[in-house]
Amino acid sequence: MAGDIETIAELRELYRAAEARAARLRLLSTSGRELLQAEADSIGPILKKTADRLALFLGSRSASLMRDKDTPGFPIVLPGRGAAVHATLLVAGFSSIDDIRDPEDRETCQTLLDMMGAAIDRADREGALASLLSDLQDRERRLEELVGRIFSAQEDERRRVAYELHDGVAQSATALVRMLERLGDRSNAGSDGDSSVRAIGIARGLVKELRGVIAGLRPTVLDDLGFIAALHALGDALEEDGYNVSREIDDDFGRLPGYVETALYRVAQEAVSNIRKHAGGPCDVLMEANSGARHTGPILRITDHGCGSARDRPDRGTVNEGYQIGIAGMTERMAVIGGSLDWTVGSHGGVIVEAGLPRERQ
Repeated sequence: MAGDIETIAELRELYRAAEARAARLRLLSTSGRELLQAEADSIGPILKKTADRLALFLGSRSASLMRDKDTPGFPIVLPGRGAAVHATLLVAGFSSIDDIRDPEDRETCQTLLDMMGAAIDRADREGALASLLSDLQDRERRLEELVGRIFSAQEDERRRVAYELHDGVAQSATALVRMLERLGDRSNAGSDGDSSVRAIGIARGLVKELRGVIAGLRPTVLDDLGFIAALHALGDALEEDGYNVSREIDDDFGRLPGYVETALYRVAQEAVSNIRKHAGGPCDVLMEANSGARHTGPILRITDHGCGSARDRPDRGTVNEGYQIGIAGMTERMAVIGGSLDWTVGSHGGVIVEAGLPRERQ
C-alpha cells in the first residue's frame, strides 16, 4: 500500500512538472510570436500584454513597464548594447528576478525579457529608419518642386525672350524685307538691281534665322501638345532638310510633368542640332520613344547614320568643343531630374543619344 502511495505521489509530481513545462513553453511561444510581429507603432500595447501574461505566469496581480532604469524590478537589456538597462519590468511581489524561486521559471522569465529587449530594439530601429525615409521622401519632394520651379523660370524666360524677338526684332526684319522688295521692284532695270536682290536675300535669311531662334527658345507645340508632338516636329524639320527620318514611338506614351518633357525635348533638340552639324549631310535618322510601361522608365533614343569627320567622334578622345558643350548640357539636364544620358558611337558609325528616366517618373 505504501508503494502505491509513493507511485501516485511521483505521478502527481511528474504531472505538475509537465504542466509547468507546458506553461513555460506556451508563455514563450505566444509572447514570442506577438513580439516578432510588433512594429514601431504597435510595440507599446504588445509589450504591456506580454508583461501582464508574465505576471499571471508568476502568480502576480499586475505588471508594468517603466523607462526608469534605476527602479528595482526585472531589467530589460537591448541586444548588442552591453549591459545598459533600457527599461524595467515591475511585477507586483517581486523586487528582482532572483525572487523567482524555481530556476526553470527564472530562466523562462529571463528569456522572455531578452525577447522583449530584442523587440524594443528592432522597433526602435524600424522607427528611426521610417523617420529617416520620411525625411528623405519629403526632401525629395521639395527638391522636385524646386527643380520644377527652376525649369519653369528658365522656360518662362525663354518664352519671354521669344515673344520679344517675335514682336520686336522679327517684325522689324520682316518690314525691312518688304521695303527692300519694293525698292528692288523700282530699280530692277538699273545698276542697283543686283545689290537690291542681295540685300533682300540677306534680309530674308535674317528673318528665317530669327524664326528658327524663336522656335528653338520655346516651341509652342511643346506647351500645347506635349513632348511627343514636339519630337515629331523635330523629325519633320529634319525631313524638310533632306534627312530620312524613321520613328518608333509607343502608342501609350502619355504626358509627363512639364519640366520632364522640357528636359527630354532639350535633349532631342540638341541631338538633332548635332546631327545637322556633324553627320556630314542628310542621312538616315531613327527617333525612338519608349513609354517604359513594360520595362524601365521612359526612354528617348535618337540614332543617326551619318559620316561625320573622325575628329568629331566622341569615342576618339579628341571630342571638339561643340560636342563637349552639347554632351554636358544634356547630361546636366537629365541628372537634375533624376535621369541619365548615354552618348555612344554605333557600329554603323553614327551617333546614338539615349535619355532615360526611372520608372517612378512616368
